[in-house]
Amino acid sequence: MKVSIIGGGGRVGSNAAFALQCAGIVSEIQILDANADLAEGEALDLLHGASSIADQRIYAGDYNRAKDSDIFVITAGLRRKPDESRLDLINRNVALFSGILESMKSAGLRKDALVFVVSNPVDILTQLAAAKLNLPWSQVLGLGTMLDTARFRSLIAQDLKLAPTQVKALILGEHGDTMFPVWSSATYAGLPLAKMAGCTPTFQSQIFERTKGSGAEVIRRKGGAGWAVGLTIAEVVHAIAHDKRQVLPVSTVQQGAYGLRGVALSVPTVVGRAGALAHVEVELWPKEVQALQASARALNETFAKVKGA
Repeated sequence: MKVSIIGGGGRVGSNAAFALQCAGIVSEIQILDANADLAEGEALDLLHGASSIADQRIYAGDYNRAKDSDIFVITAGLRRKPDESRLDLINRNVALFSGILESMKSAGLRKDALVFVVSNPVDILTQLAAAKLNLPWSQVLGLGTMLDTARFRSLIAQDLKLAPTQVKALILGEHGDTMFPVWSSATYAGLPLAKMAGCTPTFQSQIFERTKGSGAEVIRRKGGAGWAVGLTIAEVVHAIAHDKRQVLPVSTVQQGAYGLRGVALSVPTVVGRAGALAHVEVELWPKEVQALQASARALNETFAKVKGA
């Protein structure tokens, strides 16, 4: 399987490439970046370690060389300027992202290619990619609340002294201010998480607030997320490569689950070789359904204000 990472010279893209290399599942990794020298440098650095870990083809390239990719992972994005509004930043990223989509279309891409959006605002850009690339909704996925969910599970496990891989709890909705935790189905080793010692309503509220603030904390301390987001990107790519049919909180354009249509956000989604295979409409608590609907409204309002959408 060939994966092309657009924006692969940046922190997120290069960390994703490293995670994909370490797993050794995909056969080919191409790095694209507006800074060609940076892309060459990242590819060369990864290539130098190839003999120690996996037999893969790793190189820097361009859109023409990427057109036969199985998966396009788009990580390119701009950072917020001082005193810049959230909407202004969104519009700048939409302009950058639209240029990337045009370059992909001009070079051509396979009919069965999957587009995996990581750039922020991920839900807005996922919806935009689905509209502009004229691909079936199932072939355009966004990272959505994957990273939020990973942070949520890891923080729960750390505080309650549990094995992180056995904590199963989701963050759904927007990757942003209106995301919400799903405590109704949260488990530890298959047992109700809310019944575990220490998982009180106060703890639940505090751990979710810590999760929401985790991105800002990482930015404040080291400049931006890298390793964790790289691992969550790899988790989605591997679900596709192995046709795992794994339920993940990726962002896709909704097709009717929970009464939602035409808006990209995260609900439980079956992910396999063909992309998003289905949405799983598990029963949620009424307050969780309300939170999901509020998330959809907020995203629709933002999308309506985006230039070029």
